Amino acid sequence: MKCILPSMALVLALLASPALRPATAEDWPCWRGPNRDAVCEEKGLLQAWPDGGPRLLWKTTGVGEGYSGPAVVGNMLYTMGNGNGKQWIVALDVTRKGQQVWASATGGIHHDGGGFPGPRSTPTIDGDRLYTLGVAGELVCMNLRDGTIRWQHHMVRDFGGAIPTWGYAESVLIDGDRLICTPGGRQATLAALNKLTGEPVWKSPIGDGACYSSIIKATIGNIPQYVAFVSNGVVGVRASDGQFLWRYNAPALTKNGGISIATPIAYGQTIFAAAGYGVGGGLVWVRPVGRQFQPRQVYFTKDMKNHHGGLIRLGDYLYGCNDPGILTCLNYKTGKVVWRSREPGKCSLLYADGMLYCRDEKGPISLVEATPEGFRMKGRFQQPGRSNKNAWPHLVIADGRMYVRDQDALLCYDVRAAKR
Repeated sequence: MKCILPSMALVLALLASPALRPATAEDWPCWRGPNRDAVCEEKGLLQAWPDGGPRLLWKTTGVGEGYSGPAVVGNMLYTMGNGNGKQWIVALDVTRKGQQVWASATGGIHHDGGGFPGPRSTPTIDGDRLYTLGVAGELVCMNLRDGTIRWQHHMVRDFGGAIPTWGYAESVLIDGDRLICTPGGRQATLAALNKLTGEPVWKSPIGDGACYSSIIKATIGNIPQYVAFVSNGVVGVRASDGQFLWRYNAPALTKNGGISIATPIAYGQTIFAAAGYGVGGGLVWVRPVGRQFQPRQVYFTKDMKNHHGGLIRLGDYLYGCNDPGILTCLNYKTGKVVWRSREPGKCSLLYADGMLYCRDEKGPISLVEATPEGFRMKGRFQQPGRSNKNAWPHLVIADGRMYVRDQDALLCYDVRAAKR
């Protein structure tokens, strides 16, 4: 990381930085967007790409080593990276070609990510605060304007968690006045904290270890719940107090200690969750029975062995990459394959304006029409200056711009159909 601002430069940057404002429809304030579903609501985007891809607006370096995705609110983008022996949160001004506004260290580098160094968590922006989780379990709340730390916890020391093999990768959830996270373990498999003070509100001692997935919120049987994909399966807890409600183990690969990465999908009273490494995915109907909940499997399929690229539900169809690299459209209700293609590679997914934005872990980025009628490629390109590391950070679109994180580099593309 080459751009750590000295104190005077930090003061000047803060004076020049845009005023903080609430998130809007064109922002991407957290992992997989405002609804954690990887669906961008923007319209007026390109419906096909020219040769070489959309126009590159700018490229910046100095964001550090790692796989953290961007969070974008207003003119500011926030992400994480390793550099100079420390783990950093960095803030960039996207109207100034990614110029760094501030960088704030959360401490030293205490875990190598199982051979893939660098943080994985996408920061969560809420009002004037930023929340994020380091690879070794450093949970921090920062002032959004200057990166000063307001409070911090440690998943292992404070909650009895254990660092997963490839490090903590969760992007924490803010829900109302609470922060929800997954320390893992017997003391607090899941935990809710007061987002302003960091004080624990409840701990849910289910016993599972933390994995690499992020929590979602769902309302099932009129009961608000948090759904988490942990080491031994998918669990639901009552949002008000963390009370364990139900479990669905089929998508988990427990014999290797749990490799749950993809964020679950919630739709009505159903949950879909999937894992790679030969596992597959399943749809479960969670139905209330008296004061209890009983999950009933609707189907399980080997045609959605989703590793790290994520899943997107659009209407009655589910899109995701099935290992070893087959973009697949399933009927969500039945699990039947509608179409599949190897062209986009082993990819992560983002949806916007009728299109799937697919990023192959080897680098190429594809535009695919999001339709159950068949696979329709609308463009493909390779970013310039690709690193030799896996392209695991998911793509983000905010205000007509597509952001591509590749280790120390961040690229910004114009994907608008017409100038504004």
